[in-house]
Amino acid sequence: MPTQSAAQRRAEAKVVYDAFVATCPTREVFSMLADKWVGLTINALSGGPMRHGELRKKIAGASQKMLTQTLRTLEHNGLVTRTVTPTVPLRVDYELTPLGETLLPVMAGVKKWAETHIPEIMAARDAYEARDLREQ
Repeated sequence: MPTQSAAQRRAEAKVVYDAFVATCPTREVFSMLADKWVGLTINALSGGPMRHGELRKKIAGASQKMLTQTLRTLEHNGLVTRTVTPTVPLRVDYELTPLGETLLPVMAGVKKWAETHIPEIMAARDAYEARDLREQ
Protein backbone atom coordinates (compact mmCIF):
# COMPACT_ATOMS: atom_id res chain seq x y z
CA MET A 1 0.00 0.00 0.00
CA PRO A 2 1.57 3.33 -1.03
CA THR A 3 2.14 6.02 1.55
CA GLN A 4 -0.35 8.87 1.43
CA SER A 5 0.04 12.46 2.51
CA ALA A 6 -2.28 13.88 5.14
CA ALA A 7 -4.06 15.87 2.43
CA GLN A 8 -4.59 12.72 0.36
CA ARG A 9 -5.97 10.87 3.39
CA ARG A 10 -8.36 13.76 4.16
CA ALA A 11 -9.52 13.90 0.55
CA GLU A 12 -10.13 10.16 0.50
CA ALA A 13 -11.94 10.24 3.84
CA LYS A 14 -14.17 13.14 2.82
CA VAL A 15 -17.38 11.70 1.45
CA VAL A 16 -20.16 13.94 0.29
CA TYR A 17 -23.62 12.71 1.14
CA ASP A 18 -26.63 13.95 -0.80
CA ALA A 19 -30.06 12.73 0.26
CA PHE A 20 -31.42 13.58 -3.20
CA VAL A 21 -29.27 10.80 -4.68
CA ALA A 22 -31.23 7.53 -4.67
CA THR A 23 -28.36 5.44 -3.32
CA CYS A 24 -27.35 7.83 -0.53
CA PRO A 25 -27.42 6.13 2.90
CA THR A 26 -28.86 9.29 4.46
CA ARG A 27 -32.21 8.23 3.02
CA GLU A 28 -32.27 5.43 5.58
CA VAL A 29 -31.83 8.06 8.29
CA PHE A 30 -34.71 10.12 6.85
CA SER A 31 -36.90 7.03 6.84
CA MET A 32 -36.03 6.18 10.43
CA LEU A 33 -36.61 9.73 11.68
CA ALA A 34 -39.94 9.97 9.88
CA ASP A 35 -41.35 7.16 12.04
CA LYS A 36 -43.74 8.63 14.62
CA TRP A 37 -42.56 6.23 17.33
CA VAL A 38 -38.95 7.33 16.83
CA GLY A 39 -39.88 10.99 17.22
CA LEU A 40 -42.02 10.33 20.27
CA THR A 41 -39.36 8.11 21.88
CA ILE A 42 -36.59 10.65 21.38
CA ASN A 43 -38.79 13.37 22.85
CA ALA A 44 -39.77 11.13 25.78
CA LEU A 45 -36.12 10.44 26.59
CA SER A 46 -35.26 14.16 26.65
CA GLY A 47 -35.59 14.21 30.44
CA GLY A 48 -33.04 11.47 31.02
CA PRO A 49 -32.95 7.68 31.34
CA MET A 50 -36.22 5.77 31.43
CA ARG A 51 -37.28 2.18 31.78
CA HIS A 52 -39.37 0.42 29.14
CA GLY A 53 -42.52 0.59 31.26
CA GLU A 54 -42.05 4.30 31.94
CA LEU A 55 -41.69 4.95 28.23
CA ARG A 56 -44.87 2.97 27.48
CA LYS A 57 -46.80 5.06 30.00
CA LYS A 58 -45.40 8.29 28.58
CA ILE A 59 -46.03 7.33 24.93
CA ALA A 60 -49.72 6.47 24.90
CA GLY A 61 -50.65 3.89 22.28
CA ALA A 62 -47.19 2.38 21.90
CA SER A 63 -47.38 -1.38 22.16
CA GLN A 64 -44.64 -3.28 23.93
CA LYS A 65 -43.55 -4.78 20.61
CA MET A 66 -43.47 -1.44 18.76
CA LEU A 67 -41.57 0.30 21.54
CA THR A 68 -39.05 -2.56 21.71
CA GLN A 69 -38.51 -2.39 17.94
CA THR A 70 -38.13 1.39 18.08
CA LEU A 71 -35.62 1.24 20.92
CA ARG A 72 -33.61 -1.42 19.08
CA THR A 73 -33.57 0.73 15.94
CA LEU A 74 -32.41 3.76 17.92
CA GLU A 75 -29.75 1.70 19.69
CA HIS A 76 -28.59 0.18 16.39
CA ASN A 77 -28.17 3.68 14.95
CA GLY A 78 -26.22 4.97 17.96
CA LEU A 79 -28.96 7.27 19.24
CA VAL A 80 -29.91 5.38 22.42
CA THR A 81 -27.98 3.29 24.92
CA ARG A 82 -29.44 0.35 26.79
CA THR A 83 -28.07 -0.19 30.27
CA VAL A 84 -28.82 -3.45 32.10
CA THR A 85 -28.46 -3.44 35.88
CA PRO A 86 -28.18 -6.99 37.29
CA THR A 87 -30.83 -6.81 39.99
CA VAL A 88 -33.81 -9.01 40.70
CA PRO A 89 -35.81 -8.32 38.64
CA LEU A 90 -33.41 -7.10 35.96
CA ARG A 91 -33.41 -3.32 35.48
CA VAL A 92 -33.03 -1.96 31.95
CA ASP A 93 -32.73 1.76 31.29
CA TYR A 94 -32.72 3.58 27.98
CA GLU A 95 -30.98 6.89 27.48
CA LEU A 96 -30.10 9.16 24.59
CA THR A 97 -26.46 9.07 23.52
CA PRO A 98 -24.62 12.33 22.82
CA LEU A 99 -25.49 11.77 19.14
CA GLY A 100 -29.15 11.21 20.07
CA GLU A 101 -29.14 14.42 22.10
CA THR A 102 -28.16 16.35 18.98
CA LEU A 103 -31.57 15.34 17.56
CA LEU A 104 -33.51 16.79 20.49
CA PRO A 105 -33.84 20.33 19.15
CA VAL A 106 -35.04 18.99 15.80
CA MET A 107 -37.50 16.44 17.19
CA ALA A 108 -38.73 18.77 19.94
CA GLY A 109 -39.26 21.40 17.26
CA VAL A 110 -41.31 19.04 15.11
CA LYS A 111 -43.38 18.01 18.16
CA LYS A 112 -43.99 21.65 19.14
CA TRP A 113 -44.81 22.60 15.56
CA ALA A 114 -47.36 19.76 15.28
CA GLU A 115 -48.98 20.64 18.62
CA THR A 116 -49.15 24.33 17.67
CA HIS A 117 -50.47 23.92 14.13
CA ILE A 118 -52.82 20.94 14.45
CA PRO A 119 -55.95 23.17 14.43
CA GLU A 120 -54.87 24.63 11.07
CA ILE A 121 -54.07 21.18 9.69
CA MET A 122 -57.44 19.82 10.82
CA ALA A 123 -59.21 22.81 9.24
CA ALA A 124 -57.32 22.25 5.98
CA ARG A 125 -58.31 18.58 6.03
CA ASP A 126 -61.96 19.47 6.58
CA ALA A 127 -61.85 22.02 3.74
CA TYR A 128 -60.19 19.52 1.42
CA GLU A 129 -62.74 16.81 2.21
CA ALA A 130 -65.65 19.25 1.77
CA ARG A 131 -64.24 20.37 -1.60
CA ASP A 132 -63.70 16.75 -2.61
CA LEU A 133 -67.33 15.91 -1.77
CA ARG A 134 -68.63 18.90 -3.81
CA GLU A 135 -66.59 17.80 -6.83
CA GLN A 136 -68.07 14.30 -6.85
